[in-house]
Amino acid sequence: MTAPRCGHRDELAPMTLRIGLTGPIGCGKSTIAAALAERGGVVIDADDLARDVTMPGSPVLAAIEERFGAGVLAPDGLDRAALARIVFSDPSALHDLEAIVHPAVRPLIEQAVAAAESAGAPFVVVEAIKLVEAGYAERCDEVWLVTCSPKEQRKRLAGRGFRPDEIERRMASQGADLVARLGPYAARVIDASGTLDQTVRRATQALDAALRSRDVQA
Repeated sequence: MTAPRCGHRDELAPMTLRIGLTGPIGCGKSTIAAALAERGGVVIDADDLARDVTMPGSPVLAAIEERFGAGVLAPDGLDRAALARIVFSDPSALHDLEAIVHPAVRPLIEQAVAAAESAGAPFVVVEAIKLVEAGYAERCDEVWLVTCSPKEQRKRLAGRGFRPDEIERRMASQGADLVARLGPYAARVIDASGTLDQTVRRATQALDAALRSRDVQA
């Protein structure tokens, strides 16, 4: 099912298409987001915003320290590697972390979307692994699910410097059924298992179709 369109839009202005981009780690979300940005859209990366809200002195960082201890802190804020070792091996710890971070990130996403729409962007992309779980999907016109084969996923994560045990923990933390669970929310599914050119071509084809659909429904 596709999330309903949001209200509070200027009906006299061209509607900015809101695309939610999600999928398993290492499957190509950022590659697709970059390709969409080149087509004139505004990309909002939830992970980047999560870094912003965990800067030194922030209330979010203080809450994380209270829950997980000083061992997850670094001079520039959060020691993400140390925190990852905890939360990707303990589902309850991951849940607690998300409960701290997501409420702080959501208003920043909404502000960024509003700014893009005010600037007349033809479309805006919200890139987030937990797009559905954090409630962001409800604010999108379309949800796109990016997938790839587990073999390719492991290869790409290894190429990003993850150790084999880290790869397995991160993949396990998302669940083997992640794609199946997200499928009902997705208006479009993009298989990014192939080459970069193939992935970019599929993404731009999906964008063209989404923009046509928007124009028909406008």
